[in-house]
Amino acid sequence: MPSNSLNPAGDVPDTGIPAHLAADMTMAEQHEWHRAFLRRHAVSRRNVLRGAAAAAAVAAVGTSPFGKRAYAEGTQLAVGGRHVGYGADATSQLRFSGQLSRSPIGAKVFLDHGPTPALGGTVEAEVRNLLTQLPASDGGVLAAEQFYVHAPVDGLPGRLPHFYRWRTSDGFTGDIRAAAAAMPTARAAIVPFRFTMMGDQGTDETPGQPSGVATGDYDDRYYKPDNDPTAPHASNVLRQIAAAKPDFHILAGDIAYADPSGAGKPNRYVAHGAQLPSGFDKFNPYVWDVYFGSIELSAAQTPWMFATGNHDMEATYGTHGYAGHLARLDFPGNGPAGCPSAYSFTYGNVAVLSLDANDVTYEIRANTGYSGGAQTSWVEQTLAGYRADPDIDFIVCFFHHCAYSTTEAHASDGGVRDAWTGLFDRYQVDLVLQGHNHVYERTDPIRAGAATKVAADNSLVYPETDGTVYYTVGGGGRPRYEFQPGSRETFRGYELPDTTVPDSYVWKPDGEKQDESAPWSRVRFRNYSFLRVDVRPGIFSSEMEVVAVDEYGREFDRVTFRRLARPA
Repeated sequence: MPSNSLNPAGDVPDTGIPAHLAADMTMAEQHEWHRAFLRRHAVSRRNVLRGAAAAAAVAAVGTSPFGKRAYAEGTQLAVGGRHVGYGADATSQLRFSGQLSRSPIGAKVFLDHGPTPALGGTVEAEVRNLLTQLPASDGGVLAAEQFYVHAPVDGLPGRLPHFYRWRTSDGFTGDIRAAAAAMPTARAAIVPFRFTMMGDQGTDETPGQPSGVATGDYDDRYYKPDNDPTAPHASNVLRQIAAAKPDFHILAGDIAYADPSGAGKPNRYVAHGAQLPSGFDKFNPYVWDVYFGSIELSAAQTPWMFATGNHDMEATYGTHGYAGHLARLDFPGNGPAGCPSAYSFTYGNVAVLSLDANDVTYEIRANTGYSGGAQTSWVEQTLAGYRADPDIDFIVCFFHHCAYSTTEAHASDGGVRDAWTGLFDRYQVDLVLQGHNHVYERTDPIRAGAATKVAADNSLVYPETDGTVYYTVGGGGRPRYEFQPGSRETFRGYELPDTTVPDSYVWKPDGEKQDESAPWSRVRFRNYSFLRVDVRPGIFSSEMEVVAVDEYGREFDRVTFRRLARPA
């Protein structure tokens, strides 16, 4: 495959299109290929349901939120995999979601909710039916049908707990949980709060569907024995996040890894032991069942806000590979038209922007340019509005591909730099949070492409004058990467006197690599981790303390950001 193809081998989900065709197909073109293939290999709705039930009947307990009889038509309808997010107005809107254990077949699903555990209000949920049909390695078609429920609740008071439970008309009643809308931005109302962040998560558990899937096929335990593949790294990080009790959590793309190859190519289901055809990657929609069950520990009460990465482009579905996410998730919908995972929200004195780096990347180009520049125009307008708002102190942007990083696997993306870093400078963005590289790396403050000062562990940064700090936090659970050959880790207790990486690279517009030195690389930690961010709003000045924590709760890097409050 040519090195300057749209979709380099191994980095985007190959959904089953012959490699010589897929190399230069956009996500939309791949979706159309699938539609044509499936018209020639029709599968009826009745067979979809029968196949799903048969597969689930032999699934192992623990591989979905519903146990070994998920999807079986004769069982009680249940709701599992609960997750909560913000609506377009995060200070007054919550979006409650979950997954049904089978087709509702005429039954109705309700969200009971209220300001106390007595509840009192009821919303009938919307059921979104996600039908998946994709080529399989045996020449047939894998058919799956999943059902997701969504219930919006508006008019909520900021930061006060709102209680809820899921219920179905055929007798299922879930337990009561509580979530809260965001804190208002009015300065007099804000008190300290916390959020967490990581990327590249996946799941430690192996999906039980279709039958015969084995450990390592579609989970985080598939390579690199030095990671100790018996350790549940994703679960360890998730437990630390839940223990931190954040007010919200953000995930910088590469969510579930239903498409473990992640190259933006067409999807193909490959059974355990089957030969993967040359040029093809794997896809299994049932990974999402396991994923939602795993994050429920936190996401059932803490709003989780998602960006999309290269492994989230699923060409089996439309809308540039995001139609599956539109069935499963509730994005706020206040970003540019046609870019579902680009949006913004505020929490107290912090503005947060989720961006879709698949639109601007030079490395993996199946979706590059799909917004026609609309996303970048929206980024500029949104940043300008937030920076002019006296109630907003800090601006945080999160997305997948890295503007600044130094691993062997992906390093830095010139497309992200060219599209957005000038805007980050102009509007004094405080934090940029990235994934994609499965390590932890932090830069010094950067302005106009160069570090402005050394920011060692426990440093104090003034973003207005010092610049933007870029974090790569891709250690959410997926097997870790290497830094450049000869480049050593450097973090608390193991600091190097000179942290420069002399032999990194950046992706160019032609899909090739350009060598570069990286004097801006300050902290490098090659293990599983997440960020814990504590915000302390003030009348005269505000602080944001950003702490890096490993999968066992050990802190290894800390920076405090300080801004003077501006008069209204």
